[in-house]
Amino acid sequence: MAIKLLNPTTPGRRGMTTQDFDEITASKPVASLLAVKNRGNGRNNQGRITTRHKGGGARNLSASKL
Repeated sequence: MAIKLLNPTTPGRRGMTTQDFDEITASKPVASLLAVKNRGNGRNNQGRITTRHKGGGARNLSASKL
């Protein structure tokens, strides 16, 4: 496993290193474990938008089947 050097943004992080998990982490999650994340989009029980600035956007997937 590779060693990752952190940027010295604070004195405590100067010279700090961590392990790099790129070798053991998959690039994409397993599709069979993903489910569509339903959002209310700011609508009430009548389907009308009741919250401002909500709605639109891309679909989100969550790993809720794990």
